[in-house]
Amino acid sequence: MPELPEVEVVRSGVAEHVSGRRLAGVEVLHPRAVRRHLPGPEDFASVLVGRVVESVRRRGKYLWLSLGTSGAPDSGAPAGGHAVAGGQAVLAHLGMSGQLLIQPSRAADEKHLRVRFRFEDEGPELRFVDQRTFGGLSLTELIPSADLAVPDSIGHIAADPLEPAFDREAVVRLIRSRRTGIKRALLDQNLISGIGNIYADEALWRARLHWAHPTAALGDEQVHRLLDSVVEVLGEALVAGGTSFDSLYVNVNGRSGYFSRSLSVYGRAGSPCPRCGASVRREAFTNRSAYSCPGCQPVPSEPHW
Repeated sequence: MPELPEVEVVRSGVAEHVSGRRLAGVEVLHPRAVRRHLPGPEDFASVLVGRVVESVRRRGKYLWLSLGTSGAPDSGAPAGGHAVAGGQAVLAHLGMSGQLLIQPSRAADEKHLRVRFRFEDEGPELRFVDQRTFGGLSLTELIPSADLAVPDSIGHIAADPLEPAFDREAVVRLIRSRRTGIKRALLDQNLISGIGNIYADEALWRARLHWAHPTAALGDEQVHRLLDSVVEVLGEALVAGGTSFDSLYVNVNGRSGYFSRSLSVYGRAGSPCPRCGASVRREAFTNRSAYSCPGCQPVPSEPHW
């Protein structure tokens, strides 16, 4: 599933191409793509006609198109900053294989095209493509906020590390108050959003912490060092266009990210650690895997499995 860098790359591309444009028509080609819009596909399509995409925003792994009846192009800045108080939006969750693509209207339909957005200026279309149909779109109300108006359906999601609203000191206190392993805390979207398996492993390697290290046993300095690593790895991944292991994650122009070339431990079991040379290990973690270095990230004496 795409994590913060991949979703931000998509968000910025969508913002560049659709902000300030008025919708002329919406075509739902597969009802499952809008299954969370309870009134149904026809209603989803009809209520969007004539609406203007005022901006494209993101929190964690979610992005949304803020709607209005008129608007100016979005600056393309990362999520955060001053936002409208309330309103409506089209919320997008990419799931395992969802893609938002910008395509000329004359371009052939993609095999797994689910929703097509056409605009009054007859310029490029916005297309939602989803092979596995785990992702989806929905029309949602925005919750007014002093910093960022967010869709009510994701109001419980915590601020992500790249947002101005991210309260680092509060997050440090919350992490240390938990009774869990540090990787579980990083993946808790109610605590800190946008981080998934890939970037959790990479940040923990940079901070020299094993994924099962008990959060309650961490000091303030250790948690701050870990959050520094999180911001660092997310920033580097953004510059690289995200991480692509297959053709399912691409940006709005269909190009893959190349941060996979810079991964230090994730997916590199048996390879030498770039820092100490020890063989990277792979361990079972819930229904997934955790990658770490036995030399740089020793198992704590009382791990929280």
